Amino acid sequence: MPVIKRPLRAVPWVFLSLLLALHLPGAAKMQHNAKPTPQAVPAAPEDGLAEARLIEVYDLMVKGRTRDALGKADRLVQEYPNFQLAQLVYGDLLAARIRPVNTLGDIPAALAQAGGGALGELREESRKRVNAGKERPRAGTVPSQFLEISQKTKYAIAVDASRSRLYLFENRPTGLTLVADYYTSVGKAGVSKNIEGDQRTPVGVYYITSNLDPKTLTDFYGSGALPINYPNILDAKRGKTGRGIWLHGTPPNQFSRPPLASDGCLVMANPDLRHLIKTVEVGTTPVVIAPQLQWVDAHSTKRESQPFEDTLRAWTNAKIDGNLDRLLSFYAQDFNAYGKTRDQWADNLKTELSKMQGHTIELKDKSFLRWIDSADTMVVTFGEVVTGKRTGLTKRQYWNRQGGQWKIFFEGTI
Repeated sequence: MPVIKRPLRAVPWVFLSLLLALHLPGAAKMQHNAKPTPQAVPAAPEDGLAEARLIEVYDLMVKGRTRDALGKADRLVQEYPNFQLAQLVYGDLLAARIRPVNTLGDIPAALAQAGGGALGELREESRKRVNAGKERPRAGTVPSQFLEISQKTKYAIAVDASRSRLYLFENRPTGLTLVADYYTSVGKAGVSKNIEGDQRTPVGVYYITSNLDPKTLTDFYGSGALPINYPNILDAKRGKTGRGIWLHGTPPNQFSRPPLASDGCLVMANPDLRHLIKTVEVGTTPVVIAPQLQWVDAHSTKRESQPFEDTLRAWTNAKIDGNLDRLLSFYAQDFNAYGKTRDQWADNLKTELSKMQGHTIELKDKSFLRWIDSADTMVVTFGEVVTGKRTGLTKRQYWNRQGGQWKIFFEGTI
C-alpha cells in the first residue's frame, strides 16, 4: 500500500516535549505580532509570513493535529522551497506517518553526520525562532540605548545577537513603536568584532550609510545590502579594524542562514530584507547591535537622559557666550577629529565663535544614543541653527564619562 494512504500517526511525546519547551503560546498570536499593526509601516506581502506559518505548523503539532500540520507544511515548502527548516519539519511529518519521530530532524545518524553539522544548525535556528516569540519585549518598552530620537528620524533598528533577532521601530509622535521583528544571522564567531577577518559582528551604535542596488551585487547577497558605518568613531578610537559590514539577504537557494553564519554581516531572509530596504532611510536610521538588548520603559528614557542634556545645554551656553576657555573645558584631552587634536580644534572653535558675532544658537532635532560597555558613551546628533537663519549644520558628537563628567572626544558635521 502506498505510504501516502496510511493513516497519520501521532507525533510521540518526546518530540512534543521538545516543541513544548520552545513553544510560543498560540500561532495566531505569533502571526499577529510578526506583522505591523494597521497603524504601522505597511509590510510587503511576504514580510515575516514564512516564519509565522512555520510557527503555526509547530502549534498544530503540539495540539496533536498532525494532519492539519502536514497540509500547512506542504503548502509552506511549495511556496518557499528554499526554506530548509520548513523542509526539515515537513520531512518529520511525513516520516511520522510510518514510524515514530523522536526529535526535530529525526534522520539516521549516518545521514546527520554526513550533513556536516547542518542538522544541528537547523535545530538551533528553530530554537531561536520559537524562543523569539516566547521572549517578546513587553509593550511600552524600548532598548536602553534609545534615550531620545529626533522626530526627523523615522525608523530605528536594534539587534539582539543572543536571540538572533532584529527589531524594527517606527518613530511616531508618541515615541518609538515596535512594528516588526525578524530572524537574523550574525558572524560565525559571534559578536564583538575587533580585527579584520575575525568573523565577528560588531557591537555598538551605527548608522545605515547607503543602499546597494542588488544589480551591482552577486547572488550571494540576495535582495540587496544596507552597509553600516563600522568602524564608527568609538571603534576607531579603540583600534578596531575591518570594513564592509552590511545588512544583506541570502542566495536564491537559501531562505535563511544558521544563527552563526556570516563573516561579520547581519543576514536576513530576502522578503524581510526587502521590507527593511523599502522602510529605512540612508544616513538617519540608527542600528544598535548588542550582545543582548536590555529593554526599559519608554517613559524612563527622558529621565535617564536629563543629566546629559543638562551638560549639552551648558556646552551650548558656553558657545553662545563666546567663552572659548569654558567651551574647551567640555572637550576631552584625547579629543581627535579628522586628525586634529584638542589644541588644534580650539582654532576651529575660535573661528566658529567669531562668525557668530553675538548671535545665539539653537540645537534642533536632537538624538541621544547611549552605549555602555567598559565605558559610558553618548552618540549625539543635532542641527545647530544660528538665530535668524532657517537651517544650519547637522553635527554629530561622541561624548564619554571621564571622572564623573561628560567630555567630547569627537565632533564633526554630517
